[in-house]
Amino acid sequence: MQDQPLSLRSLPRKQIILTMAGVMLAMFLSSLDQTVVGTAMPRIIADLGGFSHYTWVATSYMVASTVVMPVVGKLTDMFGRKPFYLAGLIIFLLGSVFCGLSQTMTQITLARGFQGIGAGFMMTNAFTVVADLFPPAERGKYQGFMSAIFGISSVVGPTLGGYITDTLSWHWIFFINIPLGIVIITLFILYFPAIRTDRHTHRVDYAGVGTLVTAVIPLLLALSWGGSEYEWLSAPIVVSFTVSAVGLGLFFWVERRAAEPIVPLSIFKNRIVSTSFAIIFLNGIAMFGGIFFIPLYFQGVLGLSATSSGNFLTPMMLGMVTGGAASGQVLSRFGGHYRRHGILGLALMTIGIFLLSRMGPDSSYGMAVLYIVLTGIGLGITMPIYVIAIQNVVPYKVLGASTSLVAFSRSIGGSLGVAVFGSVMTNHFISEFLGRLPASARSMIPPDFLASVSQSAQVLVSPQAQASLKAAFGQMGAGGTAVYDQIMQLLRQSLSSALSWVFLIGCAITIVAFILNLFLKEVPLRKQYAREQERKDE
Repeated sequence: MQDQPLSLRSLPRKQIILTMAGVMLAMFLSSLDQTVVGTAMPRIIADLGGFSHYTWVATSYMVASTVVMPVVGKLTDMFGRKPFYLAGLIIFLLGSVFCGLSQTMTQITLARGFQGIGAGFMMTNAFTVVADLFPPAERGKYQGFMSAIFGISSVVGPTLGGYITDTLSWHWIFFINIPLGIVIITLFILYFPAIRTDRHTHRVDYAGVGTLVTAVIPLLLALSWGGSEYEWLSAPIVVSFTVSAVGLGLFFWVERRAAEPIVPLSIFKNRIVSTSFAIIFLNGIAMFGGIFFIPLYFQGVLGLSATSSGNFLTPMMLGMVTGGAASGQVLSRFGGHYRRHGILGLALMTIGIFLLSRMGPDSSYGMAVLYIVLTGIGLGITMPIYVIAIQNVVPYKVLGASTSLVAFSRSIGGSLGVAVFGSVMTNHFISEFLGRLPASARSMIPPDFLASVSQSAQVLVSPQAQASLKAAFGQMGAGGTAVYDQIMQLLRQSLSSALSWVFLIGCAITIVAFILNLFLKEVPLRKQYAREQERKDE
């Protein structure tokens, strides 16, 4: 197939529909994989051993997918979207095969990292392709659908992962990717337009790639390991942050001098772009913090089962799907007022997260679900609008690089949010529990046993740990059971208080994003492709 011209209005409707079908299926495949694997991890650990490497499986995928995003985004601007999309799909499917065949935790960790590279390729291209196919004024409804795909996969993933693991085996949660992946590759080969911005010789910014990797990988590892694998002030964490800071400084130095930088810093001179990225980053902190800690509230504070607590994310994701789809449709059909959408979405998020912070051990199930749905709708409304605002003002030649930075910024923000919120929760939980514990109960508990209970909320989310703790207190005599009940109540109250602080900080972050959105300049969405407009302006 010949390279398509930059104006894609001449593409047959059938080709556009099938291209979008392939893009949405690829997005669904990569996002579904994350939630499916999370459900199967306990079974994987049971089969392969190596509980200490539990977090490495998720970390390797997250680090690999994040670090390739800006690199691939720039390369697609230089050499076209299609080859990188196909490469990403092939890498992802090979990674799925390697994961399914893994016999050790080391093997599956490395395989997940390799699979994450392919996922990064696909996630980078998804929203850029929408921008290639449709002008800004029409993108909202399609970007909204793309955002909704993420929410749908989050709803379907846990149930599907559990069913496949229980019915077949955990190996099949990876092998099941193969037939769908082959269908997607076939669609891309046959119908995906070979889009390139131009045909002149390009110079790949290898120094930019190297310094970006040096900055991002240690940062993400430090944020993932800090407070869990290592203490925040331990040598590995301090060294990682130091290397990341040096790499970041070198990266900016290199990018200012590169002929074709991986990250075109010039785009940040546009206030719409810089403000949008700041809001996306803050939104990422609040979004991933909420997704990560809401199940802990249901399971640890309200005492529900692990399965039930995971399912309580479903209302949030359904709200997100509804908000994203509706926001995109309204944005495209009624004038593209993205700043107004941001005001509404961030206001709903702020209210929802604030109400979550007011919940306690006696909160009702219905009220909790209402607050979660409200948060999800607000989050869904904000998801498509800022990428459209950015795409509306950047030159076409940096469209891929600019769009890839959206997912990159959100991912970095999410990693930071989980790390900061996790530290806040742990520290506040410990201080609250020790402060609430009566002297009479403290005198009955051995100091080492008290330390192990107070430093972890694990007992609240593990029936086995609760049974063991209850048996230990039962050996203390007649008053042991009463002390056990008292300590469990104190643990729930302490965790509830700690999570309230987490949600309050998330609320404060969304307030900052809301204020920034008020200063976001609103430029009418173009009804032409960027390149067409650039040619008119020449």
